[in-house]
Amino acid sequence: MAKVIPFKAVKPTRAIVGLVASRPYQSYTIDERESRMDYNPYSFLHIVNPGYKYDQVITGTERYQLVRNRYLEFKEDGVFNTDEKPAYYAYRIVNRHKQEFNGIIAAASAEDYENDIIKKHEDTIAKREEIFKNYLQTVGFNAEPVLLTYPDNEIIAEIIKEAQKKHAEFEFTMTYRDTHYLWKIDEEEQINTIKKEFEKINTIYIADGHHRSASSYLLFKDEKKRNTKHKGDESYNFFMSYLIPESDLVIQEFNRLVKDLNGLTKEEFLIKLDAMYRIENRGAIPYAPSRPHHFSMYLDGEFYSLYLRKANFDFKTALDRLDAQLLYKTILQPILGIDDLRNDNRIEYQHGRHEMITIKSSVDSGEFRVGFGMCPATVKQMKQIADEGLTMPPKSTYILPKLRSGITIYEY
Repeated sequence: MAKVIPFKAVKPTRAIVGLVASRPYQSYTIDERESRMDYNPYSFLHIVNPGYKYDQVITGTERYQLVRNRYLEFKEDGVFNTDEKPAYYAYRIVNRHKQEFNGIIAAASAEDYENDIIKKHEDTIAKREEIFKNYLQTVGFNAEPVLLTYPDNEIIAEIIKEAQKKHAEFEFTMTYRDTHYLWKIDEEEQINTIKKEFEKINTIYIADGHHRSASSYLLFKDEKKRNTKHKGDESYNFFMSYLIPESDLVIQEFNRLVKDLNGLTKEEFLIKLDAMYRIENRGAIPYAPSRPHHFSMYLDGEFYSLYLRKANFDFKTALDRLDAQLLYKTILQPILGIDDLRNDNRIEYQHGRHEMITIKSSVDSGEFRVGFGMCPATVKQMKQIADEGLTMPPKSTYILPKLRSGITIYEY
């Protein structure tokens, strides 16, 4: 039984929301960040990068306190306002490829995370969890929702559609040409209906934002222990999320690039591959796989198709059937000697929207020796792996939609 509740969002004013909204801080290069802050005084980047004001790099607790100061200054200057009563927020994103995503921004339960009602499919790094928890405790807000997905629900979908018939509170387009819309749902009857529909759902899945979820859970545990009058309805019991139906979630693949053949010649490498795969040389024309357990490979100016010899591989779990895991277990680890997919500098990743032609360019440049392409995972696979309590290898999924910071803010 999922607990998903409305909350009082802190939001930019309609006139400047498009100027405030930003991509996640880490997704910008240094030049991109500085350019946006040079010419846009309203960018949320000014809050999360407070050292810009002093032309200094500031880290740790000192940075966190300055982030809070900048946030409070934005509120004092009227850039942000707090809604008067709790609401759900219907939210639509239409990206440059005309893909459309419709869902609800709400507060999800940290206890649901603890009790495995909210399930994960990726490992997290404890150090990163602790750092972000400390950040949340100091700044007192979270400005980027966790992306959660739930089974399609006709009643919730109908409420969202009804809300979207009204004039949107926000409507703006980012430089990436994705357009964002927001509608407030604050009528008591609709709020109660949405809450009850989520209570009927047994499991919700994290699509993107595993570290933010884990850090929010650590914050919940800390604050619950500290608060001698804990009741369960305090803001730290929840974390801001964007919940979309499973049919709206888009998963793309991450392709793999490897810098060498682990001391093997091309011929020796192909012979080792032949033990597990049927290999066909496709020549110079870009080739992409069309079904699970098939891979494309680019090596020495030629594309190859690799078809798994299934008689040689035993599928015991949902994870075993995931192409990213299969590639790791049959090629990357045993043949190319890559054990640590997260930290080995011999491997890099390109998400699928770049297609195989970019794999070709990267290998032809001499920076990499070989590249591999695969089919994307499915939502069903993601759920099965999470249900079995397993986790995917790093960079197994590139999830859409991609969210923006500073549009709705959840205060602790």
